[in-house]
Amino acid sequence: SFTMNTYLFVYDLMQFCGHSWIFTNMIIRFMSFGEDSLADTFHSIGLVMRLCQLLSILEILHILIGIDKNRLFPRFVQITERIIVLFVVINSQEEVQGKYVVCVLFFLWNLLDVVRYTYNMLARMGIYYLPLTWLNFSLCIPLYPLSVLAKAFAICVSLPYFESFGTYSIKLPFPFAFSIYFPYVLKMYLLVLFIGMCFIIQNLFSERRAHLGTGNIKKKRS
Repeated sequence: SFTMNTYLFVYDLMQFCGHSWIFTNMIIRFMSFGEDSLADTFHSIGLVMRLCQLLSILEILHILIGIDKNRLFPRFVQITERIIVLFVVINSQEEVQGKYVVCVLFFLWNLLDVVRYTYNMLARMGIYYLPLTWLNFSLCIPLYPLSVLAKAFAICVSLPYFESFGTYSIKLPFPFAFSIYFPYVLKMYLLVLFIGMCFIIQNLFSERRAHLGTGNIKKKRS
């Protein structure tokens, strides 16, 4: 319906503005301060980044209620990966926030999202600009695995701090005699992260074939 399409357009516009601000801010800071800006990335843009990622949870709801035709499971995996790494790993450990890997991770996320939300906004209006369509469904294929490697590296960097401070580790008193050592949880999650990457890459190739096939390109041109 027109109302739902308008709502989705406004949502994509809000996300585009947020990620564009982050992406532009990172580039300007790097051009102005060089490598010194990398260590301060989280403190300068972390709040907006967290707001954008929390807002992205709505995309799962959009799919569940049927106003977004994307597949649920791949989008759920991508969103939860970011939420876990951003809020559980990076946000909880101040020592990790100053690492260069955070800047790399944010750069990859926002580059992908600026392209994706630009494509989505135009698609809501029935506009399919072929170079943008190609970029949207092609750029994610090399950049998504790089972002997964950056996530894995951020987790590995955080492990010594989780071990030292005992963050999120739980030890229940007697008679339960049960404990959760959070670094072990993160190490197991690394395996899940790479398994999920294989599934997501297959889905990205499938989406690319569906949208960039010769028949679809001719249809969108007409």
